Amino acid sequence: MCGIVGAVSTRNIVPILVQGLQRLEYRGYDSCGVAVHGASLDPTRHGTERGGLQRARSTARVAELLEQVQTDHLDGATGIAHTRWATHGAPVVHNAHPHFSHGTGADAQAHSAGRVALVHNGIIENHEELRRALQARGYVFASQTDTEVIAHLVDSHYSGDLFEAVQATVAELHGAYAIAVIHRDEPHRVVGARAGSPLILGVGSGTAGSVAGEHFLASDAMALAGVTDQIVYLEEGDLVDLQLGRYWIVGKDRTALTPAQRPVRTVQAHSGAAELGPYRHYMQKEIFEQPRAIADTLEGVEGIVPELFDGAGLHGEPGAAAWRVFKEIDSVLILACGTSYYSGCTAKYWLEEIAGIPTQVEVASEYRYRTSVPNPRTLVVTISQSGETADTLAALRHAQSLGMLHTLTICNVATSAMVRECKLAYITRAGVEIGVASTKAFTTQLAGLFLLTLALAQSKGRLTDAQEAEHLKAMRHLPVALQAVLALEPQLISWAEDFARMENALFLGRGLHYPIALEGALKLKEISYIHAEAYPAGELKHGPLALVTSAMPVVTVAPNDALLEKLKSNMQEVRARAGVLYVLADGDTRIESGEGLHVIRMPEHYGPLSPLLHVVPLQLLAYHTACARGTDVDKPRNLAKSVTVE
Repeated sequence: MCGIVGAVSTRNIVPILVQGLQRLEYRGYDSCGVAVHGASLDPTRHGTERGGLQRARSTARVAELLEQVQTDHLDGATGIAHTRWATHGAPVVHNAHPHFSHGTGADAQAHSAGRVALVHNGIIENHEELRRALQARGYVFASQTDTEVIAHLVDSHYSGDLFEAVQATVAELHGAYAIAVIHRDEPHRVVGARAGSPLILGVGSGTAGSVAGEHFLASDAMALAGVTDQIVYLEEGDLVDLQLGRYWIVGKDRTALTPAQRPVRTVQAHSGAAELGPYRHYMQKEIFEQPRAIADTLEGVEGIVPELFDGAGLHGEPGAAAWRVFKEIDSVLILACGTSYYSGCTAKYWLEEIAGIPTQVEVASEYRYRTSVPNPRTLVVTISQSGETADTLAALRHAQSLGMLHTLTICNVATSAMVRECKLAYITRAGVEIGVASTKAFTTQLAGLFLLTLALAQSKGRLTDAQEAEHLKAMRHLPVALQAVLALEPQLISWAEDFARMENALFLGRGLHYPIALEGALKLKEISYIHAEAYPAGELKHGPLALVTSAMPVVTVAPNDALLEKLKSNMQEVRARAGVLYVLADGDTRIESGEGLHVIRMPEHYGPLSPLLHVVPLQLLAYHTACARGTDVDKPRNLAKSVTVE
């Protein structure tokens, strides 16, 4: 979602700030901006006015922001930058970050360039109360955002020390935030704070292109790729003070007179991972990267042993912690949002059939707001591509507060908050996923969840050595099987030409393929803006059949499993109402193309792992439909990649 980059240096930092924003574009945004302290570079270069805070903001892409700062000759050695995904206030320039506070009264009029500049990720829940109090003190608001409240609040607390002003400010904030702040009177200082939203510190050590003595803030290590690889992950409630040659971290207790100790990690956030290469869009690139991503995720898996799920930092014999947990638990609770939720819904079928463990799947954004019955012997599993999804983190913490302390995450980012806060973890290896509509992250989540299923089945004595070997053999064949599915792309392009003319679509599946139908509908609506719904095929006659006409294409996932004959009956219900069927069928299903019936044959039947193959044609269908309709495939309207606000 929103992106933050900040820096204190001795060189012009504007190109690095803008480049950082470009690397965060994949998160989704609708405005962007940068603010610098002109005097921080060379106070003799400019007049008094140019020595203060200057900014540029835009509701266009970051590339156009770069043109603007070059035209305005915006430069400075201290600065902050931001990409905004609108929550409070429309996506217009006056709501874009950075926000200024000009002070009150005569001082505000005398310093139109601003005294405080601030960028913010998150949502301040008590912003209306704070806004009224600040207005009563004479502060004038130029935006509808909750963020501007923080800037004025910092100004109101400022008495010569920016760190102390930010410290006093965050004590009044309720909600989630990651902020970076600069002040007119302190040209070589940036102060940051985080609570509920991610923020990292980049240490300038002369490596990876950095200048010794400079330091950085960012919401994602990707923003600093090629600048520094020395990263400090700030913890919940941390404040950080960046100055030339030093940084200072104070923990959430706020009482320490000495800095909080946070480890410096070497993080290889290679910018090359985000290069488009020969593909038209990142989504297309990531769909075709799935065989490699699955192979990487399964690399080194020789047997389903609990050590696969031991998180970083656990002590003792590898696998011991996971083994103890798996032996003790008697149920599973899966918490996730969006696409990750559908991967959890698929895993429910595996966990109950193969491992024999009762499994509940909850939408994370709903779970913590209802009364539930906690079971301390439950394994709480969170699923997240970024590991920073605010709703899922909040649901995890709620489950922990109810006494459910056995926690495990399936996540694509080893250094994320989700991994740090769960006792056990399985790290998928999808690599950087730029497209907002998740593809390779979803299939690698499914791979990780299937391994978890086998590990739990093993711990419960429900998996023989022969069964384990057979499942692992099938998993190792997945990359080859996926390549064969990708070869179906020309047929899916033909389908997409039909879908591009439609405004509604229906997706059907049964059993463990119902969540795959849900995921297919989500992909189509996300990037093509076609209204799409998914149902268990048996539910057609209970309502959705009323929608079926020749203008409502019906996509059906039809593997050759125990429910195939039931599914064929459901398909006949569609044909009897003049509906047009688009069927993904296994080769031996005896479903033939005909009038109103379009069939693409899958290369092979894949048993329990069939969802990983059937979802890929649905991804390609959505992608090519969006291309035919001319939408912004990688950055669909109103959506963000990493949803770090509620």
